[in-house]
Amino acid sequence: MKVAKPLLLNSQSTWGRNLKRTAFFAVLLYVALWIAYEAEFFLRADCRWIFPGLPEGVPENIRSRIPAVGLVVVPLQLIALYWAGTFRSVFCYFRIPEMSRVFVALTLCFILMFFGMRIILTETGIINSGIHSSVLVIDYFLSIIAVCGVRVIARMRWEQKKSPGDEPAESSPTQVVIFGAGDAGANLATVLKARPGFGKKAMFFLDDNPEKNGMRVVGLPVFKMSDDISVLRDRYNVTQMILATPSGSVKRSREVTEIAKKAGLSVMRVPGMEDLISGRTTVSDLREVALEDLLERPATTLDRDAIAQMLSGKRVLVTGAGGSIGSEICRQVAACGPAQLLLVEQCEVLLYQIEQDLIRKGFGGVIKPLIADITDRPRMEQIFGKFHPEFVFHAAAHKHVPMMESQPAEAVKNNALGTASLVELASDYGAEAFVLISTDKAINPTNAMGASKRLAEIILQANSRRPGNRTRFMAVRFGNVLGSSGSVIPVFRRQIAEGGPITVTHPDIKRYFMTIPEAVGLVLQTAVIGKGGSIYVLNMGEPVKIIDVARHLVRLSGLRPDVDIEIKISGLRPGEKLFEELKTEGEEFEPSGHSRISRFISTPMDYDKLEDLLAALRKIVQKQSRNEIKQDIRLIIPEYVPYLD
Repeated sequence: MKVAKPLLLNSQSTWGRNLKRTAFFAVLLYVALWIAYEAEFFLRADCRWIFPGLPEGVPENIRSRIPAVGLVVVPLQLIALYWAGTFRSVFCYFRIPEMSRVFVALTLCFILMFFGMRIILTETGIINSGIHSSVLVIDYFLSIIAVCGVRVIARMRWEQKKSPGDEPAESSPTQVVIFGAGDAGANLATVLKARPGFGKKAMFFLDDNPEKNGMRVVGLPVFKMSDDISVLRDRYNVTQMILATPSGSVKRSREVTEIAKKAGLSVMRVPGMEDLISGRTTVSDLREVALEDLLERPATTLDRDAIAQMLSGKRVLVTGAGGSIGSEICRQVAACGPAQLLLVEQCEVLLYQIEQDLIRKGFGGVIKPLIADITDRPRMEQIFGKFHPEFVFHAAAHKHVPMMESQPAEAVKNNALGTASLVELASDYGAEAFVLISTDKAINPTNAMGASKRLAEIILQANSRRPGNRTRFMAVRFGNVLGSSGSVIPVFRRQIAEGGPITVTHPDIKRYFMTIPEAVGLVLQTAVIGKGGSIYVLNMGEPVKIIDVARHLVRLSGLRPDVDIEIKISGLRPGEKLFEELKTEGEEFEPSGHSRISRFISTPMDYDKLEDLLAALRKIVQKQSRNEIKQDIRLIIPEYVPYLD
């Protein structure tokens, strides 16, 4: 009861404020509509020089009835506006939706008065033939002008008085050009104009549409995009370009970015269309143009409602929670409202970082950070026995290819045997679903890391055939993830910061790339649609040459590849392929129900053979010779082609 009392008082206080606001709004509109109604008679009378047929002046008998009719017409208009939701909208916000509601309300009111009220009032003698139908028509238009005028004035006053933000406006804001004179560009220019605290001032637009050339959008001139924008840059003294084309082509964004860089402009962009639609960001949430903006990849469409429904109120365990993939899984899962989110991580520093990140985002009440090594069976059994997770996302892994090539036993121990322990526990404790984060390097592997991941897939599929198993076991393969700890991108950025050279192993080497958020989003989508015992692959578009990635990064840094920064070919490393494959021998694709996810059709290993496989792997990890370990793995995975010392 003690808790309910302040909540009730707060509710009453809010109700009172809303009542006062509505009353003030109603009085203001009543005055505006009354003035409009009074003005219609005098406007009609004073327009005889345009319409000679109108009577001279306003007859006394009509003037005496104006207040009586106004007491009927104006309240009727207010009732119509209230019914249309005008009083429930924030007074100072006035855009097309609010204008539409005003138009609908007053139009219905006009029809009612014209065909109903006019007949009734005429029959009762309140109105006689001295008032023409034009009175109602004029009142209709004046009323729309009056209501919209009041809202527009309120909007203008609000924009003048409102706080520009926590930071004061800069005395000399950055003058910017906006590329894209569409909806996103117009909204951005409006926001920058209304909020000087952002420290940016839009000067003009650039657009590829020739029909917009020479026109104005929200008061700013629009010019055609050309390869030489230095003249406009100097005329308007702009130093920055903002790309406001959230749904534009990647190729064009790349071209425009390079043109802007050549002209000495820094480049920022508005968020992508998916983020805008989902409400996670707005057009004013600007960020630097990143490499992922310049790589051709198909747009990701996710059924976020289905993902949220699947995870809401569930107990979810994420291994490798502090890694680049695991931490993003934690963020996206936390946003779905789980009952409990278990963060399993071996590294104390990484676990602390993701814990603090989730606390800052408001998820501190559902997370449980747990220091644990997935190969420590007693510790993991303790966690499963205490928390009984319903969903397990297994992202913990050794994934650095050259490092695992020199220590293949550790790759097998962590990636294969560690996975074997987890899938067995998930089945024992009745988890609903288990998703293994795999890699395209597991397909016809040429390195120990890829081979260990292929072993993990085999173990996972075999457990799906375990007698009495109720857990859906799934593996998801994807390629290089931009910005992850094992990606080439951080290495390239460090090399650029040091002045070069950038080292690329081969001029023709290609890789598939995805961003961390989209890869994780597709992993969660797979958990929704996935079938037990299946391996899925994410559609990552076309593979990209690593040397092209290096060149794009150099240009994003405002430098010239092969001129300011040297690109050096170092030669392929042990176990490294020129290109990654999509399927191994004996596997075929089939649709999964999602355009970006494909399911492999393959025959899992019999569960009866699994114990022999695990026994063989336990013997393998005891050996000291790298070559011997790799050759023993090849006996299990015939498609594995190891690099031998």
